Amino acid sequence: MPKNMKPRPLALLLFATLLFMAARQAAAAASNLDLARQLNQAFVELAEKVSPSVVVLTVIQKPSTVALDALEDNSDGAAPLEKILGQGSGLIIRTNGYILTNCHVVEDAEKIEVRLHDGRRFKAVVRGVDSRSDLAVIKIEATGLPAARLANSANTRVGEFAIAIGAPLQLDYSVTFGHVSAKGRSRIFYDPNADQDFIQTDASINPGNSGGPLVNIDGEVIGINTLIRGMHTGIGFAIPSDLAREVSEHLITDGKFTRAWLGVSIQGLKDDPENLNRIKGVQDGVLIQAILRGGPAAKSDLAIGDVITTVDGHRVSTVQELRNEIRGKKIGQPVALDVFRNDKIITLKVSPGEWVEPEATFAARFPARRSPADKLGLTVAPLTADTAKKFAVPMTDGVIVTRITDDSSAARASLRPGDVITSVDGEDTRSVGQFREALQYANLKKGVRLNFLRGEQKLSELLKLGQE
Repeated sequence: MPKNMKPRPLALLLFATLLFMAARQAAAAASNLDLARQLNQAFVELAEKVSPSVVVLTVIQKPSTVALDALEDNSDGAAPLEKILGQGSGLIIRTNGYILTNCHVVEDAEKIEVRLHDGRRFKAVVRGVDSRSDLAVIKIEATGLPAARLANSANTRVGEFAIAIGAPLQLDYSVTFGHVSAKGRSRIFYDPNADQDFIQTDASINPGNSGGPLVNIDGEVIGINTLIRGMHTGIGFAIPSDLAREVSEHLITDGKFTRAWLGVSIQGLKDDPENLNRIKGVQDGVLIQAILRGGPAAKSDLAIGDVITTVDGHRVSTVQELRNEIRGKKIGQPVALDVFRNDKIITLKVSPGEWVEPEATFAARFPARRSPADKLGLTVAPLTADTAKKFAVPMTDGVIVTRITDDSSAARASLRPGDVITSVDGEDTRSVGQFREALQYANLKKGVRLNFLRGEQKLSELLKLGQE
């Protein structure tokens, strides 16, 4: 610059501004990377914190009644049927050996082995099961175990991070993450006696995750992973920790969960649009459709057609919300119900009774729940020396078809007794338990792909549910 020229203030200001913007962008990029590193570290620490509280369960089940039916005409003194081997997950909830899992993981168990994160193995006994919530508690003889911390799932929000830990597809201590997709899912399958409202998540859950935890970013358990809707759909469900805590405490202390109920058949007012057309003056509540003769409600002033709006001052608008309020009430102790009847709200007192098996209640009103295999129209059994001999097939890995229902999806797909199913939607089926679990997670309306052997032929069929 010549000596007689002076710097122009505008140029200097522009140059300084550019330097400032470049510095700020560099700082922002470094800050974003730091945030990513912090989130990455949070997930690592969470897995390290929670995994020691997760266990792997190996369950030897009693021979299935299906397998026994398949051989009921076998009178040649053959050896006993092979036991069914299954695997699932569990969660340590007390330091002295109490472990929470799903009821369906340990049902019909003849032997349960628990493997801890540190490799130790223990035999377990079932302390108690509650089929309506699909929860169970088992016990091992150990102390000083790392117990998980159960969160208050009522405070869980849709959109939060959700991390699943378990043993999917025999891949122990797998960690997957996603989000809480929804809360309060209660009509996942038709079972009028189920007592569950699920947390929905897109964290990857597969067969074997059942009984393991779904945790939040703080490492607190918000749910117990239970089922998925179709393989690889990103739609999984977990039993909320609030319900798991309530049920498990009773299973530990009493060996069972005594559930209070009113003895009524109910429906959410909004579950059927016709209800709102017929019943004017109330927009929310639970409609009483039937009252069990001799049950708790029958001994009160409740009537068919009443709409329950609150229980002891707590509003209820769905079937599950009413069950949640009644479940933990003391047997025989009156509760106050606000009921809409004849265009006005009245308050009634009802003393809940102990829930009884459905056969003694509304069995005639509710059809029996059908398994996925029943819906498709096929019955299978373990491929043992006995079944191989009966159907004249070679021994291999798979389950054997023993019966096909006429005019079913399986019949239309030309499956026949003696076919050996080797995989369901690409998942190996070496046991009846694996076959059932794979079908449970399949979307039967979209179709399920069965690979099977017929003699030396390798065949494949897509089975879909037809109009029923």
